Amino acid sequence: MGRVNISVPATKVRRNEDGSYSVDRRADAITAEEPLEIRLSGATITTTMRTPGNDLELAHGFLHSEGLIRQAQDVSNARYCAGATGPDGQNTYNVLDVQTASYVRAPGLENLRLTTTNSACGVCGSASIGSIMDKAYRPVQPVKLSPDLILSLPEVLRGEQKQFRRTGGIHAAGAFESDGTMIVAREDIGRHNAADKVIGHLMLEDTLDTPGRILVMSSRASFELVQKAIMAGFSALIAVSAPSSLAVELAKEAGLTLVAFTRENRFNLYSGELDI
Repeated sequence: MGRVNISVPATKVRRNEDGSYSVDRRADAITAEEPLEIRLSGATITTTMRTPGNDLELAHGFLHSEGLIRQAQDVSNARYCAGATGPDGQNTYNVLDVQTASYVRAPGLENLRLTTTNSACGVCGSASIGSIMDKAYRPVQPVKLSPDLILSLPEVLRGEQKQFRRTGGIHAAGAFESDGTMIVAREDIGRHNAADKVIGHLMLEDTLDTPGRILVMSSRASFELVQKAIMAGFSALIAVSAPSSLAVELAKEAGLTLVAFTRENRFNLYSGELDI
C-alpha cells in the first residue's frame, strides 16, 4: 500500500530583506494521493482520489453516506482485489471490493454518479435536498453549543493533524462528544474522504447512532459534508472555512447546527442556536 506521504526533491526559494533570493535544494515531504476504486459485489460504484490508509473505514463511510448500508453488519466482506497490480507486479491496494449481506438491498444505487472524483470534491449522489432528507435514517438531534466549545474544537483537531504538520497539504475530520471529548480524528487529501473515514470508524465501532455528536472539519462546509453529517446522525458541523449556499439550506432543513469561518476568536453561525 502507498505511504501517507512521500519525499520529493524541491527547490525552495525565499526573498531576503535586502531583496536578494536564497535558494535551497532539498527533499520535501508531500501528501500521497492515489486512486481508490470501491466496488460493490464486483461492480465499480466510485473511484476517489485519496490518501492511502483507513480504506475500510472510508468505504464504510461512503456507502453509509450514500444510503447503501446502515450498519457495519450490512457488510459481509471487504477485501483488496488480488488482480489489482502495478507495473512491478505488486498489489496496489487501490481496488476494494465490498460484499453486502444477503438481506441488504441497495436503494439509490441507480442514482450514484459513477465517475472518478478528485480530492477537491466528493460524490454528491443526490439530485436534491429532498432526496437527502428521504435517505436520512433518523432526524437530527438538536444541540446548542457554547461559543467557547465551538472555538476550542478546531484547535483540538489541529493537534491531531500530524500529516498536515509534515506536508501542509491534507485535510482532517474529527468526531467529538457534545462536551468536547474527541472520539476519533482522520486525515486525507480529500475532505470528503476524511469525513467518510471518521464515519466508517464510528460504524465499525458500533457507535454511529449516538445523538448530540459534533463533526469538525479543517475545510470549508460543502454540501456533501453536510449531507454526510446528517446521514451519520451528527447534531452539528463545525468548519474552519466558508460554507456553500446549498450546505446552509440543507443544514437548516435538517435542523443541523452549522458553524463556519471558525478561526481564533470568531465564527459564523448559519443554522441552529447557541448556548449563551
